Amino acid sequence: MNTPIVDGPEAVPVLRGLIAGSRRIAIFTGAGISTESGIPDFRSPGGIWTKNQPIVFQDFLASEEMRREAWRRKMAIDETFSSAKPNRGHRAVAELVRSGRAGSVITQNIDGLHQASGAPADRVIELHGNGTYAVCLDCHRLHELAPIFEDFKRSGIPPVCTVCEGIVKTATISFGQSMPEEPMRRARDETLACDLFLTLGSSLSVFPAASFPAIAKENGATLIIINREPTPLDAAADLVLHTGIGDALGEAVGVE
Repeated sequence: MNTPIVDGPEAVPVLRGLIAGSRRIAIFTGAGISTESGIPDFRSPGGIWTKNQPIVFQDFLASEEMRREAWRRKMAIDETFSSAKPNRGHRAVAELVRSGRAGSVITQNIDGLHQASGAPADRVIELHGNGTYAVCLDCHRLHELAPIFEDFKRSGIPPVCTVCEGIVKTATISFGQSMPEEPMRRARDETLACDLFLTLGSSLSVFPAASFPAIAKENGATLIIINREPTPLDAAADLVLHTGIGDALGEAVGVE
């Protein structure tokens, strides 16, 4: 395919055919798949990061007040969006992974909705971490959020590890924090192994994660982009749909 098909009545049948004819699919998801579950894109106009500057990792480490503010924000976010459920797009992705058509799903999202939709946890590659639990930055012990929130509401004191008293942080990658080596390695391996790279709901503007679709294309894979807004890679893609992910992918995969 030389000229990308953009939307139109033929787009979903072409998508279905490309998926059916692929040997191995790599799936890459961004905020757009979760906005269909009611979780906003933090970077979009009116998003959380346009109202509050992100807290840089070094400031989180250095300042108890910054840690306190980070936990205040985390509690507010979770109280608003904790009821979000996987949508049709998540279910279609899970079906592709469970069936073996896709090796894994590479995600920029931190909401855990891929796992909640039925995608095996060991096949969800989280580039930016996971916001559904916390971790000690010293001993790496995992911590549940519910008791942290309960203690923080009562005391206003940022949590410390119950084992080593190290600083506890949500298990996400903050600005200024190094990208996790193992997920990045796994994502690159999946990218290079695929013959079809399916990009869902990413603006492809946040690097280094956004480099994977280009790597796949350069390696000879067919590139599909489903995103409501144009992306920098639309012209290089084999198929582009500026539409909802749930409807398009759900129909193509046969998932309600």
